[in-house]
Amino acid sequence: MLRIHFGDTDLARTRIAAATDPVWEIAASLHRLQSRKGRWAYAEWYRASRRQLREKGLERVLRSVLLPLYPRAAYFPDFLTPADAVGDLATGMESIVATPPLRILEEMAVLDRTVGAPAWAGQLARLDARKEFVGMLRAYYDAVVAPYEERAQARIEAERAARCRGFLDGGVEGMLSGLGPMLRWRPPVLEVSYPKQTADRDLHLGGRGLTLVPSYFNWGEPVTFADPQLPPVLWYSLLHEPSPLDASYGADDSADKPLTSLLGRARAVALRTASTGSTTAEIARAAGVSASSASRHATALRDAGLITTVRNGPAVLHTLTPAGASLLRAATRKSG
Repeated sequence: MLRIHFGDTDLARTRIAAATDPVWEIAASLHRLQSRKGRWAYAEWYRASRRQLREKGLERVLRSVLLPLYPRAAYFPDFLTPADAVGDLATGMESIVATPPLRILEEMAVLDRTVGAPAWAGQLARLDARKEFVGMLRAYYDAVVAPYEERAQARIEAERAARCRGFLDGGVEGMLSGLGPMLRWRPPVLEVSYPKQTADRDLHLGGRGLTLVPSYFNWGEPVTFADPQLPPVLWYSLLHEPSPLDASYGADDSADKPLTSLLGRARAVALRTASTGSTTAEIARAAGVSASSASRHATALRDAGLITTVRNGPAVLHTLTPAGASLLRAATRKSG
């Protein structure tokens, strides 16, 4: 278990990232390729990624370079997931290239002691080798992570909407209380389920705050840096549901007439209500229908890829997908 200790200033400096961390998603997706755990949630991605890696000629790079550096184990080097990469792949790649050689050698030594490092790993202390390595990461990202950027972002926006409701009800502590089964808020400590092969440890934030980063490809236990001196970041899993919504997906206001003509009044209201995040009960009240009818309308919108649904305590929270937001924007322009 990881215990993250908060002070008063840490609560004020805690935030949830507004976008994916593309460099972390590289690491997490590589872990997905090494495990059958949760494979059902990524079945379509797994098939497509294997095909893309084969067609792009990246299978050798995957086997000989990437998987050995990102083992699904108790440790992989911190410098591979820089803290400044949230929402910006280019910045993350630049940070990897700029890593001091001594730090790389030290972290590779830890990797070697923990699970074994490839014989060539020390070569990454050379600038030319890091630049070549970053080229491999970009090629891998473009092949198997980039095609899922929109749906990952939609899931993060839904997660932020759910956590925002917790914040409105109980401040930062209310937000922390709703983070899911792998994280438990016991003031002033956030208890984090950690990989079983990892020893229990404590992380004292010391006024630095915590950046929470929802991850599309992470499955199971949250992950933070091994080095407690690095900026406190916690990547945690989005809960996946085996539904047809994972297909295509942004956020805006609504208009009535075009949507009503297309969807019918109740579903138009449901879609508009979901633009700010809403429970099934709230959709029912807005549309003037029963809870069971609201649930059916939400299911129809979700099956059409227009909304996404996440659990928020005893209720569920519906938010727009990019496709749903695009439809609202188009309807607004049409009515204007």
